[in-house]
Amino acid sequence: MILTGAAIAAAHAAGEITIEPFEPTRLSPNAYDWRLGETLHVCDGSLDAARPTDTTEIALGAAGVVLEPQVLYLGETYERSRSERYAQLLNGNRTIGSLGIWVHVSAPLGHQGHAIRWTLEIRAARPVRVYPGMTFGKLAFLHTLGAAASYQEHGRKYAASKGAEPSRLYEELAGGQP
Repeated sequence: MILTGAAIAAAHAAGEITIEPFEPTRLSPNAYDWRLGETLHVCDGSLDAARPTDTTEIALGAAGVVLEPQVLYLGETYERSRSERYAQLLNGNRTIGSLGIWVHVSAPLGHQGHAIRWTLEIRAARPVRVYPGMTFGKLAFLHTLGAAASYQEHGRKYAASKGAEPSRLYEELAGGQP
C-alpha cells in the first residue's frame, strides 16, 4: 500500500520517515515532491560495465545547465530520505517528462533503511535547461510485508554514498569480465 501525503506527514512527525530538508508544502496526495540537487556528473566517453565510469562534475548554478541529447547525466536529489519502516519509490513526474527529460527510469526502489541522496539517471530528448532545486519528481512510501531487512545493515554497495555515484557493477565482475 502507498502512503497518502497526510500519512507521509504523520510518519515524518513520528520519526518513521526522514526527509531532509522536509517542507510540508511539497506533499502531494500520494507522494513528496523531490528536487534536483546542485551538481551533475556527465558520463564521459564509452561506458563499460566491467570498468569504472569516468565522469566530469559540473555545478548547476543559478543560471542552470542545458542538458544535451545523447548524453548520460548522473544527478542527485536535493533531499536525503530514509525509513526503516517503509520502502521508497522515486520517479520523475509528468512536468519533467513533458520537457523531454527521462529521469531515474531504471532503479526507482529504495529499500528499507536506504538513507542517501538518490543518484539520478538523466537523459534529455532535446536541449533543455534545468536548475538546482527545481521540482523533478515524486517520492512515494510503501508498506512492506514480511520481516524487515535494512539496506544499511546488510552492507549494500551504495549504502555509504554521499551523492551521485556512477555504476559499480564492475565490482561484481571477476577480472573485469563477466
